[in-house]
Amino acid sequence: VQLQASGGGLVQAGGSLRLSCAASERTFSNLAVGWFRQAPGKEREFVAAISWNGGLTYYVDSVKGRFTISRDNAKNTVNLQMNSLKPEDTAVYYCAADRYWYGSRWPEDRVDYWGKGTLVTVSS
Repeated sequence: VQLQASGGGLVQAGGSLRLSCAASERTFSNLAVGWFRQAPGKEREFVAAISWNGGLTYYVDSVKGRFTISRDNAKNTVNLQMNSLKPEDTAVYYCAADRYWYGSRWPEDRVDYWGKGTLVTVSS
């Protein structure tokens, strides 16, 4: 399965962006999907995840109440709606997919599929 993240860009603090993760195969609908980000000079960190049917979601504390993850399995996409963006949200955002549901503890070195990142820059 190939994943493609899109929707990044430059936005002012307080603004919104909607990231999308599109998959190349229908089997995507059987996979849990996570969003991660890597800020300049920092390690990659988990941001949010959604189970295969959307019934379970998980967020890192720093984005709770501001970000919403959702999926449309008919379109093979998972979205990350990001509101009230802050400069500290600036990072390259990656989507990942796996057969298992890990909640917030995704074993990044064993995840089945990774997409290329999309850059989000939040100006102050």
